[in-house]
Amino acid sequence: MNIRPTFLGHSEPLLCCMIQSRTPENAVSTIRRAIGGGCTAFGFQQCQLEKQYRDETTIRSIFEAMEGRPVYVTNYRGGLNAGMTDDEISDGLVTLAEYGATLCDVMGDMFCRHPQEMTEDPAAVDKQLRLIDRIHEAGGEVLMSSHVLKYTPAEEVLRIALEQQKRGADIVKIVTAANSEAEQIENLRITTLLKETLDVPFLFLSGGSHYALHRMIGPMLGCVMYLCVQEHDELATKSQPLLSDVIGVRKHFPYISK
Repeated sequence: MNIRPTFLGHSEPLLCCMIQSRTPENAVSTIRRAIGGGCTAFGFQQCQLEKQYRDETTIRSIFEAMEGRPVYVTNYRGGLNAGMTDDEISDGLVTLAEYGATLCDVMGDMFCRHPQEMTEDPAAVDKQLRLIDRIHEAGGEVLMSSHVLKYTPAEEVLRIALEQQKRGADIVKIVTAANSEAEQIENLRITTLLKETLDVPFLFLSGGSHYALHRMIGPMLGCVMYLCVQEHDELATKSQPLLSDVIGVRKHFPYISK
């Protein structure tokens, strides 16, 4: 039986190279270079792939190019998904799990939009729980994400994280922001609080003007993986560090990354 790779239980944070491409050819080209560069996992953002390429044969071929590394997939509302309903987006996540994706990103406000991307609407939460069950039944793992995108105090970050955990996420993900040195340092402290508090792995990231330190050393303080890129092309998320830079930092700080 073919055993699917996992994002869980690794001794060190995974080097997850994010793939945002309009065509499968470009995606596979980036994947091959990232494998040569030393990545240990991939993130595939289907929301950026042209819709005519989202068939089973093409998606499976992209995953096969990743050579057995675990695959984190997103199917957000933006990009080329604009205008799609949350039901369509969620069905797409289940399909990706059926095609072999490892980890599926369920937005915390799926089925009911919320400014903090973490709805408390009972009907929406019930649908999220059923979606999580569907992904698990398809053989996938679930990451629940909340892109708050502004500086958020520790108490609120912990509240969101614990709620994501309660809903059955295998990994919780929160993206806030830092726009000063003080906020950046506080986000590093919050990272250690999440490690002490949660029973599941987590990913805590910063946007804003002061994101770089948190993105680079957050996994050394407890985050489950780095989200990085092979290169900063036109679709890449600019706050995600280069894979080569992450490897360089880890190489020179082995006592922290252990």
